[in-house]
Amino acid sequence: MESATIRALLIMGAMVLVAMAAVSRPDPKPEPSRGLLLVTNKGDHTLAIVDPETGKRIAAVDEAGITGHELAASPDGRRAFVPIYGNSGVGKAGSDGQTMAVIDVDQHKLIKTFNFDKPLRPHCAVFGPKNGLLYVTTELANSVTVIDPNTLRIAASIPTGQPESHMLAISHDGKRGYTANVHAGTVSVLDLEAKKTLAVIPVSAETQRIAISTDDHWVFTADQTKPQLAVIDTKTDKVAKWIPLEAPAYGTGATLDGKWLLVTLPTLGKVAVVDIRAMKVVRSVDVPKSPQEVLVRPDDQMAYVSCLESKKVAAINLKTWKVDQLIETGPGADGLAWARGH
Repeated sequence: MESATIRALLIMGAMVLVAMAAVSRPDPKPEPSRGLLLVTNKGDHTLAIVDPETGKRIAAVDEAGITGHELAASPDGRRAFVPIYGNSGVGKAGSDGQTMAVIDVDQHKLIKTFNFDKPLRPHCAVFGPKNGLLYVTTELANSVTVIDPNTLRIAASIPTGQPESHMLAISHDGKRGYTANVHAGTVSVLDLEAKKTLAVIPVSAETQRIAISTDDHWVFTADQTKPQLAVIDTKTDKVAKWIPLEAPAYGTGATLDGKWLLVTLPTLGKVAVVDIRAMKVVRSVDVPKSPQEVLVRPDDQMAYVSCLESKKVAAINLKTWKVDQLIETGPGADGLAWARGH
């Protein structure tokens, strides 16, 4: 009886030690990020391919068009899709692009020029997270064009109900799309499955850029008339909050842990960091002139910020909130994408 009791105590003791070891063991470090940073350079109409480990540009591929502003990388990391917008800004006079460059990331070369068949000013390209289709904002048609990236054929067109649908964010379940309609000052809510507009949300006289929170609860867009950020509740499709800022904002991007929203402030050369739970700015990070776009790396350790006037991309460490690298990519650094390793 005593030996049985002793054995039971020894087993319990061993179980406690194992549990304590598990609790005290530090969390495993995230896997190192393996992939390439892709950057559109509006100044020389190239796509820069960057090794993020060394911070060096390894190639600059001519897009064969004037000019690409934004891009998307295929889920397998092998191709980049760069809509060719034209030679002007949104709502301004200039040429009307109607093509999209398809670039082989491994071979560093243009392999196809897709033609929309008419001038549309294609701008923002986003891959559907579930269906693998490519969604491209087509401003002059007040629409989002859906493309099968494998066959390079148009699969559908989704009306936005508004002019100048410039940027697009897609919910993580792939069911909803949100476009920032610049001088209309609105956000269109799209049913990507039914291919229709569900709502048009008034924001301000002019709005720019758009991002969605990791939990799909909030959509963020920047008021261009005041230093504030609009926060849209996706359950009600209404502006629920305003976040005051130091200066008018532009690009936004949420960290993958759902805690932070990074907001570029072009006139100040800063990136504001918003605590999403508190809905307020808690710090800012100095970066080079005219920060534009934010890309959070898939391992959630680094955020890349394109800085238009400096020819550089700032790599912000999301643990220290310091700029770890300034990567020279080319003139007019703008759109960003991550091509995962394979």
